Amino acid sequence: MRGLLCSPLPMLLLLLQPWESRLQFAGPWCRTGPLDLVFVIDSSRSVRPFEFETMRQFLVGLLRGLEVGPNATRVGVIQYSSQVQSVFPLGAFSRREDMERAIRALVPLAQGTMTGLAIQYAMNVAFSVAEGARPPEARVPRIAVIVTDGRPQDRVAEVAAQARARGIEIYAVGVQRADVGSLRAMASPPLDEHVFLVESFDVIQEFGLQFQDRLCAIDLCAEGTHGCEHHCISSPGSYFCRCLAGFLLQQDQRSCRAIDHCSFGNHSCQHECVSTFSGPRCHCREGHDLLPDGRSCQARDLCNGVDHGCEFQCVSEGLSYRCLCPEGQQLQADGKSCNRCREGHVDLVLLVDGSKSVRPQNFELVKRFVNQIVDFLDVSPEGTRVGLVQFSSRVRTEFPLGRYGTAAEVKQAVMAVEYMERGTMTGLALRHMVEHSFSEAQGARPRALNVPRVGLVFTDGRSQDDISVWAARAKEEGIVMYAVGVGKAVEEELRQIASEPAELHVSYSPDFGSMTHLLENLRGSICPEEGIGAGTELRSPCECESLVEFQGRTLGALEKLTQN
Repeated sequence: MRGLLCSPLPMLLLLLQPWESRLQFAGPWCRTGPLDLVFVIDSSRSVRPFEFETMRQFLVGLLRGLEVGPNATRVGVIQYSSQVQSVFPLGAFSRREDMERAIRALVPLAQGTMTGLAIQYAMNVAFSVAEGARPPEARVPRIAVIVTDGRPQDRVAEVAAQARARGIEIYAVGVQRADVGSLRAMASPPLDEHVFLVESFDVIQEFGLQFQDRLCAIDLCAEGTHGCEHHCISSPGSYFCRCLAGFLLQQDQRSCRAIDHCSFGNHSCQHECVSTFSGPRCHCREGHDLLPDGRSCQARDLCNGVDHGCEFQCVSEGLSYRCLCPEGQQLQADGKSCNRCREGHVDLVLLVDGSKSVRPQNFELVKRFVNQIVDFLDVSPEGTRVGLVQFSSRVRTEFPLGRYGTAAEVKQAVMAVEYMERGTMTGLALRHMVEHSFSEAQGARPRALNVPRVGLVFTDGRSQDDISVWAARAKEEGIVMYAVGVGKAVEEELRQIASEPAELHVSYSPDFGSMTHLLENLRGSICPEEGIGAGTELRSPCECESLVEFQGRTLGALEKLTQN
């Protein structure tokens, strides 16, 4: 490189100001990208004071042309002579002003020229993560700029090779008396791009401009005149426009247009295709849901997605739903409930099989079935009273007739019943019902009030004790008996339990999951207005008509006994 002749100090000071200005671009910003840059400065005694001052100004001017910062270029400076001194490490400063202040306060060492020692320090210390260098896996370029004016007093070739092998790119700048062979031994290949030789310190700015050109890419995008609709991407000496994901660059190479993925015709959507940034997306028409395959649509079943409140059955119809009632019942004004047993009065005791053969999951189905029966009853102290008895190897009254006065209370109590397991003592349960469940102490109304007494036995298998005696006794006591069998229930036993005619009082289901079809038959039988007890009117036993009726029944019973 051809340099200028050494100039006197006054002339040098005149040259410095325009040189600093040349290094600072007044137009587009110089973007260096992320770099770890360490300056290795020769401050041996051969560097005269005014030359060292020139080198100081060179560093300051070069800094002003770089984009420095924690995520951009990090700068460190070391000086060396017979020893090495860190002026400031890579991680010390993130502001250019702080770096300049440290450089201006730099005092030369003024001893020997141990360049190899300085390279070793830069390799092992200055470029360490502890000193602020970014880790190797970050793949941030590491650049060392060595500025020297003489021949090294130690060996440089081997240590420089080690530094290059560790990924450090070395620029060797020789001034005036520098040894060209040593510069070439230190620098990275290609040597014509990494070795600089200038005739004096006052023309070192020539290297500064060339070095800056190598590091900097003029950011034409920063000028704001690129006209790119989305992104401007800067490249050396030029730029190009790029669109966001899901957009295409138009012919003008600046504007962007959303990609219509649906227009390709390969979306396979059953209803509608909607183009998004990430690709085509299928959409279903109102009242339909998208299936897991992302393409097919299915009519929405509102009955499963909302709390419809239908008493009997919910039917989904497009964007709405409606409630249905069983045949023979009418939908009420609320659009949800069906007409219930609203006339007459019944004392109903349910005997539920809790034996081991039922199993826990089926017992839960039985409880729900019982609550469906409760749903069509007019439960109240003056209307229908409900009691529940569970039996297995023993008998347990879950709640008596007189405990609960509303259907909600009864249903809540039913769901709280715990499964007993063990055997199937149906005969013992019938005896308990006759002797205790329909007693006035348990909440049954007096016989004189003529309130029908109904017993409903629910079982899934053969009884382990005799049922004949207490089944007959129940009917003798005037209790209307119903028998509901599931699975392995014995038909002979069901008929023995039930009142006559058996066709109206015996129900059977092959499994627990299909019991609901029995509800309509039970409703027609148990409801007073459709079965027994229709129009029953509660009368005081002290009224004349009641006394006459009681006298007639008593005389009739005595006559039968006499005949027997």
